[in-house]
Amino acid sequence: MTFDIGGGRMVTVETGKLARQAHGAVTVRQGNCIILATVVANKEPKEGQEFFPLVVDYNEKFASAGRIPGSFFKREGKLNDYEVLVSRLIDRSLRPLFPEDYFCDVQVLVTLVSSDKEVMPDALACLAASAALAVSDIPIKEIISQVRVARVDGEFIVNPLREQLAKADMDFLIAATEKNLMMVEGEAEECAEEDLVKALEIAHEAIRIQIKAQAELRDKTGITGKRDYTKPVVNEELQEKVKTFAGERISAIARSASAKNERSEAFDTLKKELIESLGEEADDATKKLAKKYLEDLKWENVRNVILDERVRLDGRKLDDIRQLNMEVDVLPSPHGSALFTRGETQSLTTVTLGTPLDELLVESAATSDYTKFILHYNFPPFSTGEVKMMRGPGRREVGHGNLAMRSLKQMMPGNEYPYTVRVVSDILESNGSSSMATVCAGSLALMDAGVPFPKHVSGIAMGLITRTSDNKYAILSDILGDEDHLGDMDFKVTGTREGICGVQMDIKVDGLSMDIMREALDQARRGRLHILGAMYEAMPAAREEVKPHAPRMEKLFIDKEFIGAVIGPQGKIIQEIQRETGTTINIEEVGQYGEVSVFSPAKEGLDKAVSWIKGIVAVPEIGSVYEATVKGIKEFGAFVEFLPGKQGLLHISEISHKRLESMEGVLKEGDKVKVKLIGVDHKTGKFKLSRKVLMPKPEGKRPESNGAPAAE
Repeated sequence: MTFDIGGGRMVTVETGKLARQAHGAVTVRQGNCIILATVVANKEPKEGQEFFPLVVDYNEKFASAGRIPGSFFKREGKLNDYEVLVSRLIDRSLRPLFPEDYFCDVQVLVTLVSSDKEVMPDALACLAASAALAVSDIPIKEIISQVRVARVDGEFIVNPLREQLAKADMDFLIAATEKNLMMVEGEAEECAEEDLVKALEIAHEAIRIQIKAQAELRDKTGITGKRDYTKPVVNEELQEKVKTFAGERISAIARSASAKNERSEAFDTLKKELIESLGEEADDATKKLAKKYLEDLKWENVRNVILDERVRLDGRKLDDIRQLNMEVDVLPSPHGSALFTRGETQSLTTVTLGTPLDELLVESAATSDYTKFILHYNFPPFSTGEVKMMRGPGRREVGHGNLAMRSLKQMMPGNEYPYTVRVVSDILESNGSSSMATVCAGSLALMDAGVPFPKHVSGIAMGLITRTSDNKYAILSDILGDEDHLGDMDFKVTGTREGICGVQMDIKVDGLSMDIMREALDQARRGRLHILGAMYEAMPAAREEVKPHAPRMEKLFIDKEFIGAVIGPQGKIIQEIQRETGTTINIEEVGQYGEVSVFSPAKEGLDKAVSWIKGIVAVPEIGSVYEATVKGIKEFGAFVEFLPGKQGLLHISEISHKRLESMEGVLKEGDKVKVKLIGVDHKTGKFKLSRKVLMPKPEGKRPESNGAPAAE
């Protein structure tokens, strides 16, 4: 099937040629970009399986772009962060498609096999995964697809080319079914809420075209139905018994306005008493089923309490924000630090300033770029009172860190800022959106570090609970962990007072209207502004300078022709500057200019190196005064270096108003002397310097000239 995504850009979806033993396999092609997606599902669930084991991996083959991996082994290794992020986008879009009682293992593998330098593969990856499911007999409820919508020069473009995307001020990836939005993720340069809604509407129209193409492809393959699967055992008698025993008590706990630990203990006690009430004759299978029915009842009753009584688990109103506490400069050694606490969620965030040599290489099959802004998010198990193995950052950490990074990036200074900046958020407590705490703490820490961060960026996690029987709904601001679990939509919105910087949204309910979406976004805006007000009280503006123990750095832009002069033959000059001043200097040619970054642990060394470089690239001007160094003594005067690499003759007659018979005892090598450039020999290009013109004339007589007495 072939369809147009706009502007004559054709996309082809094909099946039946590759990977024919997979349960579903397709290729998606746009230009030279080709993506292969396969899906395989076990026929039966594992014994005792209680959750849906979906695995999604997106992988880019370096051969797709005609490249060999740069690793020691010269082969693709574990997924890099970009591949993990794309895998998460596909996973979050596909997961709601499967029946709630489907527990068979499903593996979706999406591979970039041919790359196009202008086509973004992440916008096509979810289309490929959904199409592979559509042409299989694996039970899914609906077909979905995903597109990117970017705003370039005020115009919304679906699946823009890479060159267009570089100029965009809005960039969102949106997944949807024929009727409903499923997933949104992206960033913007302070866009309005209504701009986001407009992007969602444009995306949905484009997605419907892709869904129609998948349905026609499915029909061509002859797939008319989906496979049967083993359903979980249903014990209606036990279900009713659990409801009778625990229904009211669950509702009472939901109304108790308790803290997280108290609530957990109350639910654990209820579970224990329920199992005891079943009697000793109950076998393990019955007890396990009772626990499941208890969780189902908990999900339903807590939602009903919130909808009917407008009471939340911790006693807050629907739009209340938990107590905020913020501190900056909490750690003495990092270059910037902040502690942000919102209720039972806490982030300790640090900022480190580095040199251009610390830039991070970000590679995909098609691109290899360096970034000067890095954010890492850590979620240790003690933050939720758990014991787990520490195995390095998982997909959750990568995804949460990326959302915080792309939000704060909107306010970071441009390429003229010389530092490489690394932000690290360590979550010390978690009960509701630690990623949004990372955004707030990161903004505070960046200002504390003296990064010229013009505006604070805050973030808030929102929830939505709906009931189709009476069309009731509740929009929750600053959700708890439990509310995240039982909600129909959770979305995170970051931004400044002026607009949205980042969005991450997962929607689990059918028929979400744009009116409810607008209301939710407006409530999120009010919450964001409330948090921003507290942040400005804690840190009104960025420090004017970096802290005393932070490294100093300055960036200079010189004409390209002077790069060689600064480096010197075989690097002699730049090595001498670094050795004498204790600095690190990096030079990069950018267009018609040389970009010189000077890094020093001390201000004195930085100033000395910058002055040295400026001297090398300076063009001597007649009439200017210079601090010169005597390099050699002759009987007719002294040769002095008045700019790095530039020497001139200070003639004996230009040293003093008084006649000098010789140079003996007047100057010596290494002396510092102020001189004025009084001329340039047009034939030889030699510089003429004078010291005496800077000295006061003797009183009562006219100045001597060339050693002869002044005329009476």
